[in-house]
Amino acid sequence: QVQVVESGGGLVQAGGSLRLSCAASGRTFSAMTMGWFRQAPGKEREFVSGIRWSDGSTYYSDSVKGRFTISRDNAKNTVYLQMNSLKPEDTAVYYCAATRSSLTYPYLKRQSGYDYWGQGTQVTVSS
Repeated sequence: QVQVVESGGGLVQAGGSLRLSCAASGRTFSAMTMGWFRQAPGKEREFVSGIRWSDGSTYYSDSVKGRFTISRDNAKNTVYLQMNSLKPEDTAVYYCAATRSSLTYPYLKRQSGYDYWGQGTQVTVSS
């Protein structure tokens, strides 16, 4: 079993920055893949970014590319999502997900590829 816990959400003005953290504990594995998804009110959950532990490959949705950066700390089994130039449309509950599989693209974008999910953290961007 793997436990996933997000932190770092909050309220920020448009143009500001936030950094989300996601710590994985339990039976983690070197072949993990971790991802960030988000769900805005009235919308479906969507892929934001992902990172493959084995080689550090990163992936982003078109809507956040160039503004968000995903990174990892292997020693802490933690992944970070640095969010810059935030827009009101980035407002959502952000979820961290993990799997002990080394996912390739495009499977890394699919919710069904992940086995473990956090509770989510709210990010609100005011205009």
